[in-house]
Parts: sequence; structure tokens; C-alpha cells
Amino acid sequence: MAMSILKLRNLSAFKSAANSARIGVSSRGFSKLAEGTDITSAAPGVSLQKARSWDEGVSSKFSTTPLSDIFKGKKVVIFGLPGAYTGVCSQQHVPSYKNHIDKFKAKGIDSVICVSVNDPFAINGWAEKLGAKDAIEFYGDFDGKFHKSLGLDKDLSAALLGPRSERWSAYVEDGKVKAVNVEEAPSDFKVTGAEVILGQI
Repeated sequence: MAMSILKLRNLSAFKSAANSARIGVSSRGFSKLAEGTDITSAAPGVSLQKARSWDEGVSSKFSTTPLSDIFKGKKVVIFGLPGAYTGVCSQQHVPSYKNHIDKFKAKGIDSVICVSVNDPFAINGWAEKLGAKDAIEFYGDFDGKFHKSLGLDKDLSAALLGPRSERWSAYVEDGKVKAVNVEEAPSDFKVTGAEVILGQI
């Protein structure tokens, strides 16, 4: 009973955070990410951090990956989520892409990418726990600059998460956005799953 109450309170806090954030700037209304957007131009000078262990980070001198290396000349499906180890992200969002990876490959997709406002070391441990690293490429957006540049940042302080991102997905071809979906609230999982984006490719 106590655990059920705790889960209910956590879910309520997450939804409260989403609702309170809507009172401010609506990410859908102000998002720079839309069909036809060049994602690398929309986030100039921004790079992401490939998921890795701390030792791998040290050996790579904490290198980052420019967006051009991720998107240019490639067909990419990318999805963003509020955070590693959180409920919907772990139980529904990542598994939906992991379970459909063969369908993406059949459609000629070069890479399926998950990005979150986390450091690359935390997201690496999470990806390993989910058993998804062989199917999905995971990247951290440790300072949130990528999501801020695209107008997809979200304050989830009410859920003790601080500055995070919307829950979203996009199909990007040679850097150009061909389709994009953003949930009404980050606790929702209605339009950003693998099945939806597969139908848009």
C-alpha cells in the first residue's frame, strides 16, 4: 500500500510539473523543430556526448560528437525523453524502439538515436541496464544546449528533475527534419513511440 501511494505521488508530481510548465512557454508553439528544419543549423555549435563509461570518457579526453557527424548524409530516427531511469522512458519509450529496430533497418534507417538531458555516463549505465545499446545509439545532452536550441527544453523541477526536455521524436534525412512529434506532456506516451514514426518514414 505504501509503495502504491508513493508511485501515485511520483506520477502526480510528474504530471504537475508538466502542467505547470505549460503555464509558461508552450514548447509546441515555440519549438524551432519543424518539418523542413535543418537540425544542425538550428543548433549551431552544439554537440552531443556519446554514452560511455567514465573510463572511456577519460581515455577519449571527454570528446563530444558534432551534430553534423550524427545527421549529415544519413537517415536518422531520433527521440528525446525527460531522463534516464524515469518511468515512462524506461518502461515504454526506449523499449518501443528497441523492439522495432529490425523494422527501422528494413526502411533504410542508418541509426536510431536516444538523447536525454543527462551526462553520458549516467545514460550509459541506463542503456546497459535496458539492454538497448546494441540496437540504439544513446547520447547525453549534459547541459541541455541541444534541447534549448530546438525549443524543446522543459522545467521539471516539480518532479525533482530540474531542467530537462520534452518527450519527442523525429525522422531526419541528411540533417533535414522530415517528421516531428512532441507529446502534450512529458508524462504522455501517445505520439512519440516507434510505431508512429515508422508510419512517417
